Amino acid sequence: MSWENNIRRVVPYTPGEQPKQQNIVKLNTNENPYPPAPGAAEVLAGFDTALLRKYPDPNAQMLVDAIAKTYGVRPGQVFVGVGSDDVLSMAFMTFFNSEKPILFPDVTYSFYDVWADVYRIPYETVPLDADWRIRPNDYARPNGGIVFPNPNAPTGVLESLDTIEQILQANPDSIVIVDEAYIDFGGVSALPLLDKYDNLLVVQTFSKSRSMAGIRIGFAIGSEKLIGYMNDVKFSVNSYTMNHLTIQCGAASLADEPYFRDCCGRIVKTREAAKEKLASMGFSFPDSKANFLFATHETVDAGRIFEALKQRSIFVRHWDKPRIAPYLRITIGTDEEMAKLYAALEDILREEAGK
Repeated sequence: MSWENNIRRVVPYTPGEQPKQQNIVKLNTNENPYPPAPGAAEVLAGFDTALLRKYPDPNAQMLVDAIAKTYGVRPGQVFVGVGSDDVLSMAFMTFFNSEKPILFPDVTYSFYDVWADVYRIPYETVPLDADWRIRPNDYARPNGGIVFPNPNAPTGVLESLDTIEQILQANPDSIVIVDEAYIDFGGVSALPLLDKYDNLLVVQTFSKSRSMAGIRIGFAIGSEKLIGYMNDVKFSVNSYTMNHLTIQCGAASLADEPYFRDCCGRIVKTREAAKEKLASMGFSFPDSKANFLFATHETVDAGRIFEALKQRSIFVRHWDKPRIAPYLRITIGTDEEMAKLYAALEDILREEAGK
């Protein structure tokens, strides 16, 4: 059919499986196993449903102000969106319009190449080194922009602020986006570098450390000029991206810092215990500073482990892609969930050893 000649075709992003059955151990999408801050539940319980007939504040000012206060920046430096995916998509649309290719790692968040294809942005992937690390010199070449996660996904490897600053220094004419979806689990944010580099955009999310993946809040912090450009694009596409309930729940979540710190601390403690347990079973992995581990076994194929776990109603993530096919990405769950994972893995490894 001739009309198909004008269709934009891309290979879509493949999200982690969302199984519908009950009584599973879900460790495949890096969700937080603990509830959001109690204040969010209070908002839900007392929400005035009469607000649903009215458009929300297009600026989401209550949430913007709460983020600005929490992170010590001006409200004009904050952009909010429907999850960090929405924020990153808007950033790609706003900033990556050069004929030069944008740069991102070869092993990274697999949405980046999808957005590049959707928006017809040329791109090149830059290989990580043998230890899954970024080499700053690899980014010291002509480009139309740079984006990378820190800690990286799916490896969990954290880059230093020195590495990020080297990339910024080498690229004064490019927008550099640091995607910090997992920064709260042991990393140091690049936010302090904003005072020195007006071409830096830092993106974070409420989905991981704030336990709010289901309500969809992401945000970016940068110079007021960068944020202004992003808002111009946003208001040209959809002025009402944040609903009343989301705005209120997000602001309430930010008001409870002790709960947030305690929740992150529990996950970090479980993660470090998981490193010891999995290593004793023959797994190896980079030193993750995220809420997941990127693990490979010394003798058993990752694909076989993935399928065997799934048969036991335990879901982890596996990609049949170059470099990462031998690895599983395992989200850190509660101690009880991790105990079920260990028991299943021990059973699977015994079965494999007996073949």
